[in-house]
Amino acid sequence: MRHLSLSHPSLMALLAGLVLAGCADVKEAGRTIGHTTKQVTRDIGHTTRDVTREIGHGTRDAVKQVGEELSD
Repeated sequence: MRHLSLSHPSLMALLAGLVLAGCADVKEAGRTIGHTTKQVTRDIGHTTRDVTREIGHGTRDAVKQVGEELSD
């Protein structure tokens, strides 16, 4: 009966294949996380921009109204 050792070529090829397959899964998971993070960050940025714009417009309108009331 022969015993396989870690230096046996077919066992090394099998282990290399498993490692490469695992790396592909990790790479794909990383890519998915990266794209999701990018999208969430973009959405937060756009929302922040829109809210800031609305606050600025509201402030501008309030100052304008106060100025008009003072001149009357």
